[in-house]
Amino acid sequence: MNDEGNALVRKLAFWGIPFSFLVLGLKLSAWWVTGSVALLSDGLESTVNVVAAFIAYFVIRYAQKPADDDHQFGHHKAEYISAVVEGVLIVVAALLIVKEAWGGLFEPRLPEAPVLGLAINAFAGGLNAVWATILIRVGRKHASPALTADGHHIMSDVVTSVGVLIGLVLAIVTGYAILDPLLAILVAINILIQGSKVILHSLSGLMDKAVEPEEDEAIKKAIAEHSAGVLNVHDLKTRRAGSAAFIDFHVVVPASMSVGAAHEICDRLEDAIRGVIPGATLAIHVEPESEQAHGVRVNVLEPGV
Repeated sequence: MNDEGNALVRKLAFWGIPFSFLVLGLKLSAWWVTGSVALLSDGLESTVNVVAAFIAYFVIRYAQKPADDDHQFGHHKAEYISAVVEGVLIVVAALLIVKEAWGGLFEPRLPEAPVLGLAINAFAGGLNAVWATILIRVGRKHASPALTADGHHIMSDVVTSVGVLIGLVLAIVTGYAILDPLLAILVAINILIQGSKVILHSLSGLMDKAVEPEEDEAIKKAIAEHSAGVLNVHDLKTRRAGSAAFIDFHVVVPASMSVGAAHEICDRLEDAIRGVIPGATLAIHVEPESEQAHGVRVNVLEPGV
């Protein structure tokens, strides 16, 4: 990620804090005027958004620190920790919602001032939808797991709000007050699923997951198009660590090739790969043709590999 991308991610993470307080205030206002347990459950999820916004901001700032003596490959993985914590917070929010809704199953009641409450909640949901879309797009573009996770979390909040609105309208129209707590429980189940997805995705990053398939194909294409003078390319390995990508492979060159010529090839390959994976860290191992005697390895340059 370049400096401009880093600055944009930090800015969005910072503004996520006051924004989360604004949405929380709106949703709690909707609950206060209606007394709806479903709207309360929606508000409880937004309290998690506030905590998650603080965590995302400070973790993103830490993850963007330059490499130092103790962290020579950078601090990028800190973003995955933030995403895992956010996933856990989503699960906690779901459990809190179930707790609130359980009592309403036995003493259901229709909400008061439903039109005002639903209007406030719908406005908050609309704000969340716009903000979540921005976070997800920027997070994906600049490979920020924390920002992307925050966006997905807020988008799950949008789904919750839509479900709550539909359910409350049905409860008011039909007169079945029990639909209110039942809907809250369904919302909690949806949140649990979304939280689990966030946690699993983040854990895969902590386990040095390879780059995405389309990125892998772009790397192989860049190597194939800029490998003049190379006899074989093998042992291509990649991994993601937050916004950073690490790429490692071996190139086989004629045994008579000079060190300078081999170095020029490596420079050319590095430039080509960074053209498709900006900011990637590369390690290219040069081998003389005689090394092939130890066994022919799979050639990355071969079609379909």
